[in-house]
Amino acid sequence: MFDTSKPYSTLDEVLAAIRGMKDDPLVNAGTNIVISRGNPSAKLLLVGEAPGPQENIKGKPFVGPAGQLLDKILQAANFDPESDVYITNSVFRMPPGENGANFRKPNDAEIDYYRPFVFEIIRVMNPRVILLTGNVACQSVLRKTGITSLRGKWVEMDGRWVMPIYHPSYLLRNQSREPGSPKAQMWDDIREARKKYDELQGM
Repeated sequence: MFDTSKPYSTLDEVLAAIRGMKDDPLVNAGTNIVISRGNPSAKLLLVGEAPGPQENIKGKPFVGPAGQLLDKILQAANFDPESDVYITNSVFRMPPGENGANFRKPNDAEIDYYRPFVFEIIRVMNPRVILLTGNVACQSVLRKTGITSLRGKWVEMDGRWVMPIYHPSYLLRNQSREPGSPKAQMWDDIREARKKYDELQGM
């Protein structure tokens, strides 16, 4: 369980604590811990939902088709996914599927358990801009859901700027590029993120 007696000093300490979890709600699920990829010194943090099957195998978030699309979206706004961004999860193990499915979305108890670790990553990494992909990330960080109404809106949190955006897997299911479509809205949001990032870097 998260040690509340003292905050962690470094990101490495937080990551070691996550890897050492023995009582998390998914410890008996038989899945691997998947925490992060990218540059831990970056000033842009992207928070995902939970690992899927490919992430569970490779040990990194966003490495399947949704991750490949995410990288293209970031690159379209001139963010290098390896050097400009740090990518983590809201839940660090893949929730096992039910009724023959490979995996499922995390439930409230799982999101609540891992939340303190998410906030420790934010605190010690100290990004300027945080993008929350989908409802699970919004529930973890903002304690809100409803991505269609939350997306594209900035929230200031402890001096950091937080914006919910669509999860790229949602875009894979909604391929239209028409004005007002999820893909068009995502393009608007990532350009706004680029603008905010540049403003803060210049301060």
